[in-house]
Amino acid sequence: MSDEFVLVHSPLVGPSTWDFLAAGLRAGGHRVYVPDLRGTLAGGPPYLPRQTAAIAQNVGEKPAILVGHSGAGPLLPALGNSLNRVAGYVFIDATLPHPGRSWVEQAEAELGEQLMAMAINGWLPPWPQWWSPAVLAELLPGADLRDRFSNGCPRLPLKMFEEIQPVVTGWPDAPCAYLQLSQAYQDMAETSEVLGWPTRSLPSHHLAMLTDPELVLKALFDLVARI
Repeated sequence: MSDEFVLVHSPLVGPSTWDFLAAGLRAGGHRVYVPDLRGTLAGGPPYLPRQTAAIAQNVGEKPAILVGHSGAGPLLPALGNSLNRVAGYVFIDATLPHPGRSWVEQAEAELGEQLMAMAINGWLPPWPQWWSPAVLAELLPGADLRDRFSNGCPRLPLKMFEEIQPVVTGWPDAPCAYLQLSQAYQDMAETSEVLGWPTRSLPSHHLAMLTDPELVLKALFDLVARI
């Protein structure tokens, strides 16, 4: 097993997504990188080159396991291509790469329409504000944890969701695995199984790494061992 992990947070939220999982990995003697993508949102399109550059400059020289959560999934092929030293890819409740299409094109029509309705002058509110307070409280019952997570989530440029994902020739260049946490990603997990990737499903929720990091970490280790 590689002793280096790169934990890529969804561009829709912030790096605190990984706080507890990163701590668990470091306690086990692993080197962990948690790049912060929030600074890549202000400069306008294209966003992907800045996002991959922000990640790559924070990664060591050894082959690493790239772990992407949620909206970070589509970033992993371009990131792997820029690093050229990847031991494996793990998607955690993540959207799978969709080369040649934008986020809006591959998302459910209802969610795409919701985004368009929320946008003001080309900007969307932070991701936690997309949902009712009750929905977020169900995911993150602790008020302090919920506030810390929410305060770390940036406003989002609508154009990022309209950016076409590139085709990365030769990807995947390393073994892949998928960990499903919530029912919303059932289709992604089923697709990963069709692709022959090691796949696991936990009866949990989308932000389980913040509320049950030990369970997620155990599943992550299991998948990494299988790839």
